[in-house]
Amino acid sequence: MPLFNKILIANRGEIACRVIRTAKAMGIGTVAVHSDADAEALHVRMADEAAAIGPAPAADSYLRIDRIVEACERFGVDAVHPGYGFLSENRLFAQALKKAGIAFIGPPEGAIAAMGDKIESKKLAIKAGVSTVPGVEDIIESPDHAAKVAAQVGLPVMLKASAGGGGKGMRVAYTDEEVREGFASAASEAKSSFGDDRVFVEKFIERPRHIEIQVLADSHGNCIYLGERECSIQRRHQKVIEEAPSPFLDAATRQAMGEQAVALARAVDYASAGTVEFIVDQNKNFYFLEMNTRLQVEHPVTEMITGIDLVEQMIRVAAGEELQIKQEDVSLTGWAMEGRVYAEDPRRGFLPSTGRLVRCQPPSGEGVRVDTGVVEGSEISIYYDPMIAKLVCHGADRDEAIARTERALDDYYVRGIGHNIAFLSAVMRHPKFRAGDISTGFIAEEFPGGFEGAAMTEAVRHTLIGVALLARWRTAAREAEISGRLPHHAPAPAADWVVAFGGEGGGGGDVFPLSVTPATGGLDLALEGPHQVAVRGDWRPGQPMFRGTVDGRHVTVQLERRPLGFRLHHAGVEVDVAVYTAAEAELAQHMPEKAPPDMSKYLLCPMPGLVLTIHVAEGEQVKAGQPLAVVEAMKMENVLRAERDGEVAAIKAAPGDSLAVDAVILEFA
Repeated sequence: MPLFNKILIANRGEIACRVIRTAKAMGIGTVAVHSDADAEALHVRMADEAAAIGPAPAADSYLRIDRIVEACERFGVDAVHPGYGFLSENRLFAQALKKAGIAFIGPPEGAIAAMGDKIESKKLAIKAGVSTVPGVEDIIESPDHAAKVAAQVGLPVMLKASAGGGGKGMRVAYTDEEVREGFASAASEAKSSFGDDRVFVEKFIERPRHIEIQVLADSHGNCIYLGERECSIQRRHQKVIEEAPSPFLDAATRQAMGEQAVALARAVDYASAGTVEFIVDQNKNFYFLEMNTRLQVEHPVTEMITGIDLVEQMIRVAAGEELQIKQEDVSLTGWAMEGRVYAEDPRRGFLPSTGRLVRCQPPSGEGVRVDTGVVEGSEISIYYDPMIAKLVCHGADRDEAIARTERALDDYYVRGIGHNIAFLSAVMRHPKFRAGDISTGFIAEEFPGGFEGAAMTEAVRHTLIGVALLARWRTAAREAEISGRLPHHAPAPAADWVVAFGGEGGGGGDVFPLSVTPATGGLDLALEGPHQVAVRGDWRPGQPMFRGTVDGRHVTVQLERRPLGFRLHHAGVEVDVAVYTAAEAELAQHMPEKAPPDMSKYLLCPMPGLVLTIHVAEGEQVKAGQPLAVVEAMKMENVLRAERDGEVAAIKAAPGDSLAVDAVILEFA
């Protein structure tokens, strides 16, 4: 008999789908909840039953405790799994379910309350003997107070929302001015996201690693830890890539961190899956950061190396079962990587991208797992987190896990919206990442000017040249077979070609003359100099993917047709490539280049979002770096600053306006 007859998943997206899969495997019925925007979402389709709970904004649907409890009673559920985010760490939600006689698949409300307040949780950690970051636990009352406390602690400092999470309500400050500005931003963002604007200050550990311990406890006094996860690859305090185990920890440090995590869990009578987060300095000194009293986004990497289904364990604990796993039973096998595939535009500062997934073909294969809540045709909305999926790859060791992730990223085909797949691929191939030489500042340090595409190595260049030429060759061969031609006028395949990176005319990119010799299953290319490239594959015109070999290496390259060539995606490189016959290349040199319009006199909205504040007035003189406007997208506040000195000629938007990407906010003189 199942532990519960029916559970409701008080969430959406990939985590709702994830919980539904395990519940079904355990023979438990499932009920999904959905906002109006999610009526056709994947989690709704996967569940046995579904309940509409309100309009699109989360505050009117997924955060409405009363509507979710009403749905529980209407559908006769025994328990609720909250997933992560939304109400997952809301003690009032746990209380409401308890009052209704419905089990909460999570920790006791006392543990949620104790760990949900960062200030109180730090005090509890100290009492439990857990290492903590130096700081002041007093609530900050004003910018002046923030500056005073920061001076006491010593710069740099971290301003953190007491009720924060997910990177929201957090600011690093290196100067007195940044402390004052960061306090206002952190408090405002915390108020918007959590309804609680309390902020405190602690010392910022430079070049830290973010390493967390997964704990699992029951209501019978048993508590174990399941190893660690390295979560140092972050952007704006939001995790991007996670792995397990950490390439940095040794066995002694792992054990010490695990034992402290268990001590903290015991101190609050924890029962369920939970995560204790630490920051670790370069000398392996570790400090308590916070405890997340829920399932983490990155839990799959722990599942991959331990073989333990954490959702199943949460359900069993909530049903009153005793853990069947002892600490000595826990073993870490192999290595796992997780990359968060987001709907965002890395070339626009990673700003959110919304719209419809016109094409979406996830990768598969040995050691590859894709947790997603969307399918081809799904809409990425402005109302929720822009995650498309979590790509998780397991290997016998770290090198194999990275290699499988690289191949899977090349295979991940998404069109219709911006995404960060190329960026994830570039990180995987970065020498420092491959060496495990990382910190929470990795992205800021290694991509200081943003992301414009991965580096073009010689192997990648040869791959793109070979695939582009093979694609053009086979496209020309098919066109030569069109019926109705005059006799004896079918064009003969050319022997000499030119491949131009940068699209039509080369666009200032590299140009490569070469000769072609047909070969079984492909072509042999002779570039100028000693370079020979052998490309083999069964690609045919119209296919979005080339899968084959280049110089014996198995590769996957994504192709999009362009008027004179293709847009190619491979190994984090995205580039337009024109392919000409020698005669066409001669003529292309005489084609004029169309210059893009000059938009430098405008401040454009970089993402779909809501204007919160306009900081300047018409006629005002502004300095480079000065805040001009604040736009909110995906519940994150984005401060738009002046790129250079100038004068505001006209203001084209007002607070409260909902703007599309590239909408004009200000015009400069």
